[in-house]
Formats: sequence, C-alpha cells, structure tokens
Amino acid sequence: MRSHRRQRIRAVLCGGILAAGLLASCTVLPNGRPGTEPGERPLRSPQPSASPAPSRPVSPSPSASPSAPSAPVAAADPAVGAFLGSGPEGVRRIRAMERWLGGTRLRAGHTYLPGRLWSDIEGPPRLLEPWARWQHADPDRLLVLNVPMAARNEAGLSDARVRTLLREGAAGHFDGHFRKLAERLVRQRLADTVLVLGWEMNGTTYTHRCGPDPKAWKAYWRRIVTAMRAVEGQRFRFDFAPSRGRDAIPWPRCYPGDDVVDVLGMDAYDQPRGLRFEEQVREPYGLQAHVDFAARHRKPVSYPEWGLFRNGDNTEYTRRMLEWMDRYKPLYQTISDYCPHGVWRCSRNPASAAVYRAALGPGTQPPRQSGQTQAPGHSRPAPPPSTPRPWWDRCWGPGRYCVRLDWLRALGG
Repeated sequence: MRSHRRQRIRAVLCGGILAAGLLASCTVLPNGRPGTEPGERPLRSPQPSASPAPSRPVSPSPSASPSAPSAPVAAADPAVGAFLGSGPEGVRRIRAMERWLGGTRLRAGHTYLPGRLWSDIEGPPRLLEPWARWQHADPDRLLVLNVPMAARNEAGLSDARVRTLLREGAAGHFDGHFRKLAERLVRQRLADTVLVLGWEMNGTTYTHRCGPDPKAWKAYWRRIVTAMRAVEGQRFRFDFAPSRGRDAIPWPRCYPGDDVVDVLGMDAYDQPRGLRFEEQVREPYGLQAHVDFAARHRKPVSYPEWGLFRNGDNTEYTRRMLEWMDRYKPLYQTISDYCPHGVWRCSRNPASAAVYRAALGPGTQPPRQSGQTQAPGHSRPAPPPSTPRPWWDRCWGPGRYCVRLDWLRALGG
C-alpha cells in the first residue's frame, strides 16, 4: 500500500514537472476578441498600437484620450488626384489619366515649387499660370501646392546651418519671400490653394527639416502663415504633412498649433521592405496615430504623397491604402504617379495599376470621388482577412489567457 502511494506521488510530481516545462516553452497571451488574433486590434480601432516585436525599443505613438472623437473631420466630397509633373506637362497629363480611368474626374491637381533659389519659392508665374488656367476651368477643382521653407532645400546642409536658418526664419528674415508668393497666388486667382508647407519635416532630406531645432521650426512656420494670411484676398489652407512613422524625429514634436494648421496630411509610401499594411497602420506615428491626432485636433486629413516603393508591385498595399482613405474621407489624396511609386505612368506595377483603375473607374463604389459622408452609426466595412497564421503561432485555450506553442514550431516545416 505504502509503495503504491509512493508511486502515485512520484507520478504526480513528474507530471507537474513536465507540465511546467511545457508551459515555460510556450507563450501566454491575453485572448483577443472574436475575429482577431490574440494581441491584435481590428484595423478600424481608434487607438494606435505599437508594431509587433520591434527589433529595438521604439517610442510609443500618441494615443487618443477617452473623450476624443474616433475619426478626423470627414470631407463631404474628397478630391482624388495625382502628381503628374510640376509644370505644364502635369496639367496636360491629368486629362490623359482621366481617360485611362474611364472618364473619372481628377479634381485635385498637385504641383511643387522648386526650392533651389528664394525666387523659386516666391512662385514663378511661368509655373503658376498653367495651373491657374486648369483650376479656373472648373470651380470644383482643388490646387495643392508644396512650398519649401528654405532655399537650397535639397543641398544637404548641416544641422548647424539648418538650425541657423530656422532661427533666422523665426525672426522674420524671410517674410518677404512668402508675402510675395501669397500676392502672386491671389493675383492668379489661386487664393484658395492648399499649401503643403515644409513637407516631410520629420525626416532628413530637406533643409526645411524640423529636427535640428523643433522650437525654432514651429516659430518659423507660424511666422510664414501669419505673413501669408496678412495678404488681402487670401483663403489659403495650410497642410502640415510629415512622412509616415517616426523618421528622424516624432512628427508631433513639430506641430506648430491648431490656429496655424488647417489640414493634417501624411506622406505614406509602401516602405520599408517587408512592412505589412497592418504594421504601417499600427507603427509609432503611423497611419492610425495620424488619424487619431487629427481627430483630437478636429482637423481633416490628407495624403499629398502615397504610392508603391520598397515592396514592388504590391496589390495588397494599393487596395488597403485606397480602402483606408475611403474610410477616413481625406480632403484630398494624390498618388505620386511616376516610377517606382505610380500606377499609370509606371509600367513596373501592372497588377497594382489594375487594382487602382478598378477602384477609381466609373461604376465603382469605394473609394468614392464624391458623395455624402456615412451616417452616424453606419458600420464601416470590416477589414479584409489576412493570411492565416501557422498553427504553432495561434492561441489555444479558453478564457482570458491562451497558450501559443512556440516550442513546437520546428515541427511545422
């Protein structure tokens, strides 16, 4: 009897040790809601979350407060367009792209001022005039103009030199250049232009970058907007448009204030290599953080630059980006239509071109070129299903917690 009891005790102890070893080799996670993988949020969640398993520590994205609205201000009639060239060639190509789309109107025209000389930033009439004629032909059209904040804007100046320029700008040294630009736009009857001022300021490409001195950068932005708004007849809207993600500096650190920003833009290309669309949504300072920030500040959003890039002819990115923009109703969105980003003028991306054309061609529903915003309480379409995870990476077990059998992954392949 005693020996049998000792055998049972030994068996229980061995079983406990074995179970503890198995659990130590597994990953225990909070169980997700129906329809989601554990630890993930649905795509339409109003709160941003960090990218899964970052290789190095990252700063968390700003999260919305419980009382903040869940979506930015929706445009009643979002304008779709493309960047097709800065000068007269860009105007001519709009009609050709409309024919390629089967007659769909491109209401947003997008061009850039050169940034080599201050005279470029003052708005050369030879560049503005073709766009003025295009805009005047249809009062429903929207002109989007990217405006550099400094001359020699792509000259690779040092941080020390950029810091000096930002402080000079904040002190008013360059006011006259922007006043002249405003006067020329009003004279050309382009007083309602959307001005994408100092775009991608959170990166390192441009002289007008924010990182060397965020405080001076914000003061300089405010100085420019004040100078341009002082010109009689203007109705400009100023678009603050960082690049997606953290880049060199978290873009909220550069935000100059609600009183001098009318639109919250984001340049969002399909990069870096291997980053899935869900991760572009959830990454720190990514797509979700952008719409959350706009919601808190009660601003409309825009996508001045978007398109394919590091992941090639990626139909998943193209489709999901179009659905994302249809969901949040930006004031405008303009794809960068040249290689490697484009879908019409770039022959490298035929599959994505077919997705884009099917979505924006006549007789399609989302994404809509015009129409009413969704009625309150109207449910948004659920995000498309993602590729199923391998069995060893799924969660098993009921209740609040589940077990993922990471230790068995070697048996999967």
